[in-house]
Amino acid sequence: MSTNYHFITRWELDATCEEVYQTLENAPDLCRWWPSVYLNVTELQKGAPGGVGKVIDLYTKGWLPYTLRWQFKVLSSNFPNGYALEAKGDFEGRGIWSFKPLPGGGCEAIYDWQIEAVKPLLKRLTPLLRPIFSANHLWAMRKGEESLRLELRRRAAQNEAELAAIPGPPLPTWPHRSKALSARKTQTISISKA
Repeated sequence: MSTNYHFITRWELDATCEEVYQTLENAPDLCRWWPSVYLNVTELQKGAPGGVGKVIDLYTKGWLPYTLRWQFKVLSSNFPNGYALEAKGDFEGRGIWSFKPLPGGGCEAIYDWQIEAVKPLLKRLTPLLRPIFSANHLWAMRKGEESLRLELRRRAAQNEAELAAIPGPPLPTWPHRSKALSARKTQTISISKA
């Protein structure tokens, strides 16, 4: 049986495509605003202006207690319409983010993610657990949408009172939750137009 997966995720967001693009492409910041999935992110290569050639090292998880180590390289970039990346590590494949303005305002973000499981656990168990692994990915993307909505609100906050009213993003599941809770207690967020 194939160990390939293909996911298409669609989010409708109350922000401009420029804002969504800039938030998602700033990979090192993913740990702060999408901590339920991104446990550690390191930029290995900056790439050319616009991000092409940028290489990012990631340590991630979903709802299930296993973790994934992988890297992505930005293959192409078309600000603010989208970018494509190549993934290597515990899974290999390609992801394409596309951003389109919505007729009434806002942005539709579409992520087309085609990967093959390489991690031995995933590769061996895909024939039996494909629906569970797929549900794990869908959970991660739902948390991503929730986290991105909160981050866009945070970036749009006009004062400290508005900022204080925005809850923190969803945290990772066990066994990484307690470490994330400790980090959140020491983290302060202030108004910045990043």
